[in-house]
Amino acid sequence: MELSEQNVNKQRPVYLDLNQIQFPATAIASILHRVAGVVMFGALAVLLWLLATSLQSEAGFNYVVDLFDGFLFKLILWAILIAFSYHLCAGIRHLMMDMGYFEDSMESGNKSAQVSMAVTAVMAVIAGIWLW
Repeated sequence: MELSEQNVNKQRPVYLDLNQIQFPATAIASILHRVAGVVMFGALAVLLWLLATSLQSEAGFNYVVDLFDGFLFKLILWAILIAFSYHLCAGIRHLMMDMGYFEDSMESGNKSAQVSMAVTAVMAVIAGIWLW
């Protein structure tokens, strides 16, 4: 296939301003689902370290218990719980889409994405109340 001179000389944008693009809720939900998966993968190392430390000895257990009293640790744990809850909600949404639900229109896909985000927000508030 030959490139015509007209196609080569088209004016192309120099940069893409992402602030001007409005992503639909389905795109945001998909991106957040992937981000939550990456956070969960990283959180696995932290949680395994906590488990190993707490099982080493009584002093290790007491060290982990003392960590739970710190603000920064509670914030990290809250972020991990939010990632888990969002990944769960979005995963259930994807499973329902695989079964044929929410596929009839873009509107139903957007609504299901908004519902999964709203359920995650409620779960985040509950997790925050539980932690603090």
